Amino acid sequence: MKRLFDAIPFDASMPELCPAKPNGKGVELALEVTADVSPAVAAGIWLYVDDLHRSHEISQSINEATGAYWHAIMHRRERDFWNSGYWLRKREGHPAMRWYDSVDFLRRVERDSASNPNELVEMQRTEWKTLFEWCINQEVK
Repeated sequence: MKRLFDAIPFDASMPELCPAKPNGKGVELALEVTADVSPAVAAGIWLYVDDLHRSHEISQSINEATGAYWHAIMHRRERDFWNSGYWLRKREGHPAMRWYDSVDFLRRVERDSASNPNELVEMQRTEWKTLFEWCINQEVK
């Protein structure tokens, strides 16, 4: 994973709330990294490189709150806000994600995604990092 995170530093990752296409530079590295990780970690990695389709394929097969959370983030990033809200309701009580109001964040992204405000991009990165680190910690146990 180090090569991926060196190639796309965290503060340069996921620069758009709703990306139009995957980050080409990261896709090849993500293919290498996702071969040996849990589905939850892989779903997060694909979001990190803005490959919503691959993240979706994985997250929808994870039948627990973590999968629902990745699924909700993915739908929000593809501008399917109603579907994102549905999956947010499915992830209620996720232990890693009690620190913020995800439904309010969804509404703010829906309202402001066209202007891509830096404040929301930073919040998206923090959301991703929190859930990703939780997934990595679960994998280590």
